[in-house]
Amino acid sequence: MRLSKLTDWPFFEAPHRELAETVGAWASARVGDEHPHGTAAVDARCRQLVQMLGEAGFTRYCVRAEFGGKLAEFDARAIGLIRETLAYHDGLADFAFAMQGLGSGAISLAAAADLQERYLPRVAAGSAIAAFALSEPDAGSDVAAMQLRAAKVGSDYQLDGEKTWISNGGIADFYCVFARTSAPEKRANGSIAAQGISAFVVDAATPGLDVSQRIDLIAPHPMARLEFKGCRIPASQRIGAEGEGFKIAMRTLDIFRSTVAAAAIGFARRALAEGIRHAKQRRMFGGTLADFQLTQAALAEMATQIDAAALLTYRAAWMRDRGESVTREAAMAKLTATESAQWVIDRAQQMFGGRGVVSGEILERLYREIRALRIYEGASEVQKLIIGRELLQDKNL
Repeated sequence: MRLSKLTDWPFFEAPHRELAETVGAWASARVGDEHPHGTAAVDARCRQLVQMLGEAGFTRYCVRAEFGGKLAEFDARAIGLIRETLAYHDGLADFAFAMQGLGSGAISLAAAADLQERYLPRVAAGSAIAAFALSEPDAGSDVAAMQLRAAKVGSDYQLDGEKTWISNGGIADFYCVFARTSAPEKRANGSIAAQGISAFVVDAATPGLDVSQRIDLIAPHPMARLEFKGCRIPASQRIGAEGEGFKIAMRTLDIFRSTVAAAAIGFARRALAEGIRHAKQRRMFGGTLADFQLTQAALAEMATQIDAAALLTYRAAWMRDRGESVTREAAMAKLTATESAQWVIDRAQQMFGGRGVVSGEILERLYREIRALRIYEGASEVQKLIIGRELLQDKNL
């Protein structure tokens, strides 16, 4: 489905339709042709994409208007449409855009005005790269189990510990870091309570922060492990009140979780488009691949799964923009969109036969891009737990 047709759905308003057309035209002309390999080349391209997205005005959707952004409040539908469009053309472009929002979201939501004024206008302009540092080696889905410590030392905080799987690690100008400011408390069932976590902004050049351990992924994105050794920052770099870090992190993820689903839909739509094009052109047994009912049935299933995922995704974004709680809806959207996209891309790759697994072919790139989204910002298994928990707590059912 073309975005112009998608935005006719009742979830969208006139500005969303205009945005979809603008981003689509820009992406068609500016991204998708360059696919770098190697850490240095990927880093350089990602920096370039952030700058390009800033110059085009799209990173302004990651920041509120009072600090150089486009809109007075975050618009999950707009962010989703941008991500879907960019993902259709280039996974790294989607990554570069998304991390500007996720990486600075905590500052937008809870930081003092001076921190917002220092960082957010540069995020909106694409002149500073943001990163969101939440995960640790033993604290991924179980965020409360984090061990990075932020101890008060006079008027400063000293950070000691590590973070890992940090997107934009190695190229970010600053990191929104979540750390323990009080010792973890164990519940009776052995799990860790979320209290005692605080959020901070740490500039990349801060002494005691080492970002030299890079992580290579199957899809080329900047990612690194962060080590904090006696890393001291002023207390003024704290985001929100001490102990509010977990809530700030969850509020940030609530905005962007449905947009992960939108990116997955972008990947899936590209796979479907490539599959249809290939099926019409591929000659075999005196006809084309498209003449076979097996092919037609596969395309029908692919299109149906994509539209079902899109409906869930933009329902969640619409509800979020209306101020409603979307914990269950966003989890449903992310689960369905990422799992469906993986299946759609795999099915399209099967249609391409040998070409589908050749390095550098579009289906091979899409296959590598989609795999991580089933893990990022809550793995599919975690989304199922969230949905189940929400259903059991719903008194209306």
